[in-house]
Amino acid sequence: MLGHDIIVIGASAGGVDALPRLIGSLPADLPAAVLVVLHILPQGRDLLPEIIRKTASLSVSHARDGEKIRKGHVYLATPDHHLQVDGDLVRLVRGPRENFHRPSIDALFRTAAESYSSRVVGVVLTGNLDDGTAGLHAVKSLGGIAIVQDPKEAFAPAMPQSAMRNVKVNHCLPLAKIGPLLVRLAKSPVVLRSKKGTSPARKRSMRPKEMEIEFGLPTSFVCPECNGPLWETKPGRSLQFRCHVGHAYSPDSLLADHSDGLERSLWSTMRRFDERAGLLRRLGERKYHSETVGKNWGTKAKELEGQAQLIRKLLGSYKRD
Repeated sequence: MLGHDIIVIGASAGGVDALPRLIGSLPADLPAAVLVVLHILPQGRDLLPEIIRKTASLSVSHARDGEKIRKGHVYLATPDHHLQVDGDLVRLVRGPRENFHRPSIDALFRTAAESYSSRVVGVVLTGNLDDGTAGLHAVKSLGGIAIVQDPKEAFAPAMPQSAMRNVKVNHCLPLAKIGPLLVRLAKSPVVLRSKKGTSPARKRSMRPKEMEIEFGLPTSFVCPECNGPLWETKPGRSLQFRCHVGHAYSPDSLLADHSDGLERSLWSTMRRFDERAGLLRRLGERKYHSETVGKNWGTKAKELEGQAQLIRKLLGSYKRD
C-alpha cells in the first residue's frame, strides 16, 4: 500500500536555518518525495541547494520543469517561479504572485493536494505573515496530513500561528520531532480518499464574469499588484482574496500591503507640505504677488511646515499591525 509519500514543506524568514536541519534528519531511503518552497528574492544566486546538501542524506536539487517526481529526492523551488505538482510531474510556472511571493507556498501545497489528496503531508515552518495557510487547508480538506512547527521555537512564528488559527492541524511539533514523524508517515499505509464530492481544481486566472459566477460580486478592495477588483474566495476558515488575473492574498498579506501603502501616502503628503512651504517662501523672497496663492507667504509657509511636522510625529509613532 502507498504511504504519505508526497511531502511538501514551506518556510520563509528563518527557513535557511530550519530547512537544512529538517531535511538533514531524513534518511537516504525515505520512501517519499520532498518538495520545498522557501521565499527567496528573484535576483541573485540561490545557494539553498548547496546549504542543504551539506547535511542531507537525500539527493537535493532545484526542480526542473517537466521532470518526473521520484522518491528519495528533494525538489527545491527556483527563484521567481512557482513550484507546482501536475500529476507525477514537477512544474515551474511564472504565474501571478500569491501573497506577494513567487514561489508561493500556497501554490505548491494546493497543487500537490489536488494531484495526490490523502498521500500528501504539508509542513509549515518558520515565517512571517500567512503564506501556506490556504495551501495547508487544501491539503487537510483533501485528506492529507497538516503539520506545523511549534511557534514557540520558530524564528518567525507568524506562519505557523496563522495555520493553527485557520486549519485543524494534525501535529504541532518542535523541528527536531518533525523529521521522525515524516519518516513514520511515509511508511504508514494510506487509505486513498476519493475526490468525489470535493471541489474541482479552480483555474487561477478567470474572466471577471466567471469570477462573479463562482464567487459573487467583487469586494471594494483592489489588487495591490494590478489594481483590479478583488473577490473574497473563503477557502475554509481562512479568508482569501483573488483578482481575475490570479493574484491571491491571505488576510495578513493584504493587511501588510495596506499598512505599507498608508505609510507611503503619509510620507508623500509630508513631502508635498514641505515643498509647498518652500515654494511659498521662495515666492515671498522674490516679492511675487498672486491673488490665487495670497500675499502672506511667511504665515502660510509656517502653517504648512507645522502640518508637515505633525505628520512626521505621526510616522515616528506609527506601528504596523
